[in-house]
Amino acid sequence: MHNLRGFRFVAKGWAMKPFDSVPALLIVGLMAAPAPILAGERSDDDHRGAVLEIGATREWGLQDGKNSFGPSLAIEVTPIEHWLEIEAGISPLRSKEGTEWEADLVFKKPFQLSKNVEFMIGAGPQWTSSGSFGATGVLDFMFWVTPQYGWFVEPSFSYAFTRGHDQNLAVNVGLLIALPPH
Repeated sequence: MHNLRGFRFVAKGWAMKPFDSVPALLIVGLMAAPAPILAGERSDDDHRGAVLEIGATREWGLQDGKNSFGPSLAIEVTPIEHWLEIEAGISPLRSKEGTEWEADLVFKKPFQLSKNVEFMIGAGPQWTSSGSFGATGVLDFMFWVTPQYGWFVEPSFSYAFTRGHDQNLAVNVGLLIALPPH
């Protein structure tokens, strides 16, 4: 069905209004834009081999209201300077029902906001010890106090492809430690 008056397009039971896709297009556009266009300063990342993230995560279930909390550990590398950072992380999240381990692999687009502040947007696959597989999207804010140490705040949203399509919001906060280059 094509209804040009209401700008609504339906194909095989799927409906989309043109303005519903604006947030997705903005995210894709930001990830495709080179960092120098969006930020005036270059980072001092050349002295970092990788970044170790040690923190704490709080997660809230959007459907079941389940709260969980636990430590987090991640390692982040930069294979393509100013274009791609890859983070592999793991976290045991404890709740009233027990402990569930989560692991994710997130591909991020970095933006250097100032000499000491970085912002990244990313997405990637997520696995849990309960056998669930899904996807996660993150916004990562890094604040470097010194060239070797800093702190981060990383809000995220996850969506499970199994078991009722669980959806969760989480916030991860912690310390950054720059590891020396190989």
